Amino acid sequence: VQLQASGGGLVQAGGSLRLSCAASGRTISTTDMGWFRQAPGKERELVAAISWDTINRYYTDSVKGRFTISRDNAKNAMYLQMNRLKPEDTAVYYCAAAPRGSAFAITDVNYWGQGTLVTVSS
Repeated sequence: VQLQASGGGLVQAGGSLRLSCAASGRTISTTDMGWFRQAPGKERELVAAISWDTINRYYTDSVKGRFTISRDNAKNAMYLQMNRLKPEDTAVYYCAAAPRGSAFAITDVNYWGQGTLVTVSS
């Protein structure tokens, strides 16, 4: 699977962005998907994840109530709607695929997108 992330950019605090992850090469309909981010000087962290059937969703505490993860298996795509952005959300965001039912730790990821930069100005 090849994953292509897009939608990053520069936005003021309080603004919104929508990230997209387009998959090619094979279907992602049976794969759990997620978004990680990595800020300068920090470790890569899981931001949100969604199960293959959309029943289960995970959000890290700092984005709960502000970010929404979704997927469209018919379009072989995944999204991250980010609202009320804060400067601390500034990072490179990576889309990722992991086996169904995994914990979605970094070591579980078997496919990575190339990353898209999100910069939130104060």
